[in-house]
Amino acid sequence: MKNIAVTKDVQTALSPSNVLNDLLEGNQRFVNNNMQAVDNSALVSQTVGGQYPKAVVLSCIDSRVPVETVLDQAIGDIFVARVAGNFENTDILGSLEYSCKVAGSKLILVLGHESCGAVKAACDGVELGNITDMLGNILPAVKKSADEVDGELNSGNSDFVAKTVENNVRLTIERIKERSPILKEMEANGDIQIAGGVYMLSSGKVEML
Repeated sequence: MKNIAVTKDVQTALSPSNVLNDLLEGNQRFVNNNMQAVDNSALVSQTVGGQYPKAVVLSCIDSRVPVETVLDQAIGDIFVARVAGNFENTDILGSLEYSCKVAGSKLILVLGHESCGAVKAACDGVELGNITDMLGNILPAVKKSADEVDGELNSGNSDFVAKTVENNVRLTIERIKERSPILKEMEANGDIQIAGGVYMLSSGKVEML
């Protein structure tokens, strides 16, 4: 039974690799349909005065990827930042910096997912209102994948979409380090780890890149 929230002492004692292993073990419990029992009332009470999450996950908004659920995490365990296509921008970077530099999280996990609608739209060059500018953040991954995959360069090519999902995660990680000296330094010092993975809709498994 999960009935004790993460404390400052527990958070401080964790290493980035400890946290990544914890999330992947949680995902395995989810895949096996053997998730931990949680006393939400106890966790709510314990976290009123503060929070000490272990990690921050940058995820897509997709309703099929409820982050806390697929990683089997509870109240107070992780921060989650969500935007269609799981890319970084100034607001997301500020959120990641807060999570790690201020609140003490040890891991940034950029989590893409199989058959991402935003990635498919970027692959097809969709233009619609504010969606057009949003998809511009994914176009570098589209262009990179175009040089790496055979066949048609649109969402009808599942290999192209899958490669773009992966490249989008990798390029997002690169840009996080380029655009945030704070996070780059923290990773260089071993205070945090910045990792990437892809959630598979078909299996429920997170596959690390």
